[in-house]
Amino acid sequence: MMERSLIAAEAETLVRARTQLGRFEVTVCTDGSYRLDGGAMFGVVPKTMWQKRTPADELNRILLGLNSVIVRTGSHTVLIETGIGNKLSAKMREIHQNHELLPASMAAAGVRPEEIDIVINSHLHFDHCGWNTTLHPDGSVTPTFPNARYFAHLGEVEHGHLQLDRDRVSYLSPNYDPLIESGQMTLLTDRGIQSDPAIVPGISVELFPGHTRQMMGIHIESEGRHACYISDLIPTAAHLDPTWVMGYDLDPLECIEQKKRFYHRAIPEKWLVLFTHDHLIPTATVEMGEKGKPVARPGDGNLV
Repeated sequence: MMERSLIAAEAETLVRARTQLGRFEVTVCTDGSYRLDGGAMFGVVPKTMWQKRTPADELNRILLGLNSVIVRTGSHTVLIETGIGNKLSAKMREIHQNHELLPASMAAAGVRPEEIDIVINSHLHFDHCGWNTTLHPDGSVTPTFPNARYFAHLGEVEHGHLQLDRDRVSYLSPNYDPLIESGQMTLLTDRGIQSDPAIVPGISVELFPGHTRQMMGIHIESEGRHACYISDLIPTAAHLDPTWVMGYDLDPLECIEQKKRFYHRAIPEKWLVLFTHDHLIPTATVEMGEKGKPVARPGDGNLV
């Protein structure tokens, strides 16, 4: 009971971080915390090692965050990722213990849904695009951000529609199909990203395959400063070691190589890394530690 009260108190911290990145204002909002199996989150890493960084509960679940990033560029108000949302079944809500807090978090940050004009999904797993749309009591589904243009990768949609045994539970079509049908969601391709990665000036996407085949990182750049929402390539600060990959990753060996590719730029250029699932360290710069492994130095904008 005491642990649950602690989780609820943490979830009520509605704005996780704020920072100024050049001319851009960057705010980390939250859809609350949730629980996933620790073994699945750390793959082949033994529990004796990962539990030193992230303790598990009696069901072997660890506490994770659902971090969404709002970027005010002066010309656009951009939302990166939209959490789990309100469409999970009662059984799934009981398993994950999620809180559906993104609307309240955005209100606490002073951002109205109508202000968002760009939404970017790194990939389309249910815990990254849930508030793309809102489920109403009558069963209807409408866009949560009515004035936004949504961006996702075409390959993610195609993969989700296959409903493969390996990961069909991760794809909930009401999170994206209504937006595709209405024309509100733009579907990117590998070729399109390679030729023109910019979504709006200062914000661009880059493919980092491994977790899914077409997962994207989102770059934020202003006046010589650089941040990157690297999504599930490095879901938390506990996953910085290149070999600490997830059981959920479709291609763990590719993830290892993509992490190394990311660090080749992010460490010497001192990028601010925005973690998608770290509830306690939402932002950090990464540097090489004494043991030759990447370590996190929490970002100045962290509020917790």
